[in-house]
Amino acid sequence: MSVRGVKIVGVGHYAPARVVTNHDLEAWLDTTDDWITTRTGMKRRHWATEQQGTSDLSAAAAEAALAHAGLQAAEIDCFIVATVTPDYDFPATACLVATRLGAVAKPAFDIEIACSGFIYGLTVASSLIRSGIYRRIMLIGAETLSKILDKEDRSTAILFGDGAGAVILEASDENCFLAAELGADGSRPELLYAQGSGWPKPIDHAALDAKVHLIHMSGRETFKLAVTKMVESTDAVLAKANLTKADVTFLVPHQANKRIIDATARYLDLPEDKVIVNIAEYGNTSAASIPMALSETVRAGRIKAGDLIVFVAFGGGLSWGAVAWRWAA
Repeated sequence: MSVRGVKIVGVGHYAPARVVTNHDLEAWLDTTDDWITTRTGMKRRHWATEQQGTSDLSAAAAEAALAHAGLQAAEIDCFIVATVTPDYDFPATACLVATRLGAVAKPAFDIEIACSGFIYGLTVASSLIRSGIYRRIMLIGAETLSKILDKEDRSTAILFGDGAGAVILEASDENCFLAAELGADGSRPELLYAQGSGWPKPIDHAALDAKVHLIHMSGRETFKLAVTKMVESTDAVLAKANLTKADVTFLVPHQANKRIIDATARYLDLPEDKVIVNIAEYGNTSAASIPMALSETVRAGRIKAGDLIVFVAFGGGLSWGAVAWRWAA
């Protein structure tokens, strides 16, 4: 079977209406707006209501992407959701989203690799299309991280937000997927984790009371590894695509921390105007951050045909990766 091309034909994003500012956090945390802004670059984040699940955010972003592409849900062949905050352990959130959109009996599955979810998903979805298995795929990155936050823990409560971003990929004579670089290291899960139902020790009420099922992060070590792996991944994916840093039009990094983004750009010798940043508004939305940033940038008219985009992320796993993508007309 001959390999065909793939391009992105639609983008969309959604953030819950509830906004939590740094000043709001001052009400119950020992922190200030200046402290948070200086250390993270964040000013606001959006938190879902108790009635909103990840599938709700996913569906809203997907509907926006369908409208942008001028397509109906029935025209999508497969649905993928990257998330670490699924509505259920099973069924997959992607199944719920496809049904919500009215796509009957279409294949759907989730990817759970934290902040690297969109990078992994973009690689998988592009491969499924280029191999001829599907013509169109809806890829969504979505999180409701506020539901697994210890809101009394200053080190994590200030960082995470909720949101969803979606892209529609379609078979094309033009191949926009140039290269991918993926990696993972499970030797140090304690650096960034949330305990799941398959934890080696039985989960009991005492454990839940101890908040072990919420987000835990060793910030200093994670920061250093994030910069290193994001720089290495970007260099590697450009080499695979036979390109250089000078060829990059935009870097769209995972929005974990403004200082991480700045350090990564500095090591890559990329000027500020080539780096897409929206962390001040949304905080860290894990798998949703890159597709949300992409959707905002596309809709603002900043990305043009022929632009070279590098998507890059680092997150739980530990995991990392980058994709080099040439924007289609």
